[in-house]
Amino acid sequence: MPYLQLIVDIDDGDPDVAEAVCVAHGALAITLEDGGDHPVLEPAPGATPLWPRVRLSALYEAGTDAQALLHDLARDLGLPTGRLRCAPLADRVWEREWLKDFRPMRFGRRLWICPDGQAAPDPHALVLELDPGLAFGTGTHPTTAMCLEWLDTVDVERKTVLDYGCGSGVLALGALRLGAAAACAVDIDPQALLATRQNAGRNGLDSRLTVVSADALPERAWDIVLANILAGPLVELAPRLAQATLPDGAIALAGLLDLQAADVAAAYRTWFDMREFAARDEWTVLTGRRRRE
Repeated sequence: MPYLQLIVDIDDGDPDVAEAVCVAHGALAITLEDGGDHPVLEPAPGATPLWPRVRLSALYEAGTDAQALLHDLARDLGLPTGRLRCAPLADRVWEREWLKDFRPMRFGRRLWICPDGQAAPDPHALVLELDPGLAFGTGTHPTTAMCLEWLDTVDVERKTVLDYGCGSGVLALGALRLGAAAACAVDIDPQALLATRQNAGRNGLDSRLTVVSADALPERAWDIVLANILAGPLVELAPRLAQATLPDGAIALAGLLDLQAADVAAAYRTWFDMREFAARDEWTVLTGRRRRE
């Protein structure tokens, strides 16, 4: 059904108070987002920081009196009416709305990621059909794109691959499409595990893919390990990911900002010869080769 959307920019006010006021006046849903340009890229464990400027969006039933709502909220929030605005909002499948701009993309020389129902323009392409569902990973983000490009530069034929923090499964499935013998996809998010299984089935790759939660990761090692997560977890996981990489095996680490690359590389040098593979839009991908003991 359609809705009435109210938007208010909260500068020096309390978002919790604004949210409570909107709910008290009948809001069906509340969304908080960055009201400026201050991304929160990697909060501390257990922290839920907000931005210096917060924009609040509240949804109300379509029949709500917009003028009365603006008047009442401005009064209770102590804001001028001009700081609030209302507009009708058509109903959509919101978690899939952004996919309308998802188009076939090439990574490296051979691999193409295509949304369902779209074909790659290259008849010789190795195509991976992808629907991320509610999980992260289509190749549109620089970290994912660089990892896929790296996969096309290494010998994955008949190799085993671990994708730690798999999201949609795009890296594990990309490796399988490039010729890997088997892959294991790991994540802490049940939605990611579901999306990965569905994408594997969609591409006929499920027989070569194992999908497990992080706490069920097998005690074994792989030829190639990919971890596209965040810098903090990458540092903490260094011993575990090193143990999961075979001697002479390759590792790719992503999800870290350029300024975090040195610290992440240092955490892995006990086991790996590390180098920077690529950097793009302030993101860096590190790769390494596991030394023999």
